[in-house]
Amino acid sequence: MLVVPPDAVDRNGHVNNVRYVEWMQDVAIRHSEISGGTAAMNSSGGTWVVRSHRIMYLSPAFSGDLVEVATWVAAFGRVKSFRRYRFTRIPDGRLLAQGETEWVFLDAHSGRPVTIPETVRSCFPVIEVAEP
Repeated sequence: MLVVPPDAVDRNGHVNNVRYVEWMQDVAIRHSEISGGTAAMNSSGGTWVVRSHRIMYLSPAFSGDLVEVATWVAAFGRVKSFRRYRFTRIPDGRLLAQGETEWVFLDAHSGRPVTIPETVRSCFPVIEVAEP
């Protein structure tokens, strides 16, 4: 959960789109830390990088709004992970935005894509939910 800070609001009076990307990254990192994924990643000598973000904005958020941010892993490829997100305003349950990030697993030293180790995969149950 987060409370939209005043500095997240742009000249149009609602949350700037760049803030959603920041929040997506922040919640993904927190989820990875809580699930043990960060420790497993570090032990494997790997790291995640973003290949792409996709966001669909459905309703504006405003300063002071209480927003629930949900994230989950929707699929794994050999070197990729597809993580989804939902932003919902708590008081009225309105879906504000939803999105997806394609993450690529790299060898931290060479910077080249490598197969995601099972020790990392097993930290993230795959939750198949309809397209964002």
